[in-house]
Amino acid sequence: MNTTATPSVFGAVHLGYLVIETNRFADWRRFGTDAIGMHHDTLSRDLMRFRIDDHECRFLLQRGPAEDVVTLGWHIDDHESFEQIEARIRAHGVPCSAGTAEEAALRGVERFLRFPGPKGITQEIYTTPLKSAEPLKMLTSSFVTGDAGMGHVAITSTKPTHLRGFFHTVFDARLTDYIEETISGVKLKIRFLRVNERHHSIAIAAVRGLPIDPVRTRVQHLNVQAESLDDLARSYERVYELGFEMALSVGQHTNDKELSYYAVTPSGFEWETGWNPIVVDESTWEPSTHQGISIWGHKPVGQTIVDKLDQFRLGARSLVHPEKTVPALSGAGIPDD
Repeated sequence: MNTTATPSVFGAVHLGYLVIETNRFADWRRFGTDAIGMHHDTLSRDLMRFRIDDHECRFLLQRGPAEDVVTLGWHIDDHESFEQIEARIRAHGVPCSAGTAEEAALRGVERFLRFPGPKGITQEIYTTPLKSAEPLKMLTSSFVTGDAGMGHVAITSTKPTHLRGFFHTVFDARLTDYIEETISGVKLKIRFLRVNERHHSIAIAAVRGLPIDPVRTRVQHLNVQAESLDDLARSYERVYELGFEMALSVGQHTNDKELSYYAVTPSGFEWETGWNPIVVDESTWEPSTHQGISIWGHKPVGQTIVDKLDQFRLGARSLVHPEKTVPALSGAGIPDD
């Protein structure tokens, strides 16, 4: 099936929720509420949620050993776009199935459809989020969601063109730009993909010339956007005061100009809290390549040579365990530099 012959769903797709599997519930509760400043709801011993706006659920945490993001939930604006996406998936022979009523309730949606995604991250789409009338109890005044979605995720990959092809085939994702960076002599190329006005909802990082993935988790980091600079500064301070590990200090990115810092979550992947990224103007935007991740800041905090060696140990392990892809949706022929 040639998806370019069908109407585009670009702009009707927004990152809506994430499902995280963890056994570290007490640490996650402290991290989410006391450090990042989100609203917390305990559902049971094995389930809890975080809210950052009027949606019932933005982060669903379920008990399990993965210590990782296991699912991305995508909010689709209308039933027509939802059906177009479902038709694309089925036309490529990829299995998809409806979630149960209980699963939908946990995610705070009326209904959803799931299908496999790259790196073993399940993808879910839905049209109708459930809203909560309960006032938010948060240390952060508010987060930016709306038309831009709830933030973004960054994924490291040994097969970046497959990932780019997947999100183009399924969601008509557009290339925003590239960043080339060298860290400790290792050259990285990062592709930034957007599905709406947010500069990127997906970032894909790859080691140039080496088929290794230096990150244990499926997702390298996730991002939420604070409403104010004061919110950003106060959450940064709380992360430090509560003793959570900081990965990168406050800095500003070269491409989206977002001011942010990176903390390490209880599950080991990173959490970027940002402020004031640019909004893409579709009428004028052209992809470009930036040299270096940051204009200033974003300095590693407390990283030692042992940490660097551990990264390469994990990278070597990735050679033994091939990266999962979804070949039928990986968009063979999608142009990529």
